[in-house]
Amino acid sequence: MVDLGIVIVNWNTSAYLRQCLATVFASQGDVSFRVVVVDNASDDDSAAMTRQHFPQAQLIVNSSNLGYPRANNVGLRALGYHGAGQVAADAPRYALLLNPDTELPPEALSRMVQFMDARPDVGIAGPKLVLEDGSLDKACRRGFPTPAVSFYHYSGLARLFPRNPRFGRYNMTFAHPDEELEVDAVVGAYMQVRREAIAQAGLLDEVFFMYGEDLDWAFRIKQAGWRVWYHPAVVVRHVKRAASRQSRRAAFEFWRAMLIFYRKHYRASTPLWLHILILAALLLKGGTGLWQEIRHPQASWMNV
Repeated sequence: MVDLGIVIVNWNTSAYLRQCLATVFASQGDVSFRVVVVDNASDDDSAAMTRQHFPQAQLIVNSSNLGYPRANNVGLRALGYHGAGQVAADAPRYALLLNPDTELPPEALSRMVQFMDARPDVGIAGPKLVLEDGSLDKACRRGFPTPAVSFYHYSGLARLFPRNPRFGRYNMTFAHPDEELEVDAVVGAYMQVRREAIAQAGLLDEVFFMYGEDLDWAFRIKQAGWRVWYHPAVVVRHVKRAASRQSRRAAFEFWRAMLIFYRKHYRASTPLWLHILILAALLLKGGTGLWQEIRHPQASWMNV
């Protein structure tokens, strides 16, 4: 059985994708892997570049931009993950969601596999991600955006008291960046998931378009009884927003994702007065475009 199935969803980031794939295929250590590149109808030469320079990768070219979770599910299915209770016998032991704007050190893959092999109760793990300037990508270790945690973050209390475990939970700022710890979620830029956890929780929820789907996946996998860990001994470079900065939808989709996540996981337990305040805050942040989403929520959640 292959150790790792890597899914890289790409949209118009050919140069970053080329560097990412070069580092993936230069990986060292005792690890076997398959790579699936899912191109979301890029306008640049991403697909041609992949065919020419990385024929060992499986390339899937979508006819339109399906969004991040749906395109990742295309790649996951190609690896043998077909949803809850539907994992093929030859599906890799772990699935890795990897952004094309990441660069891996040579032993990142093998060390992340070793980390999860040594902890059979861990369903998801992620490394330390650093930005181009060497600073921490704070999204690589996160708390779930409950109404309280979101309030502490967006009210500024988290900035005033970053070392407080209550106020700093959104980005886990109370812990040192090099401290290994259990978290609520890691970011989908490098998100390694155990096949048994996928078999229980299913694939990514395609009601999201971009943002939020990794939080939701972690939420459902934790609900199934698995743990999520941040492993900073492995450090991966992340350019961040290489694709989303090209999209006029990105800012709207972020707040739409927060609305969907709240509605899906916290609305039922939120009193009406607080619910109204949360919707008002989301409209203030996300703009009037969210009003249509609020008025006509999804009829059902696509937990595939």
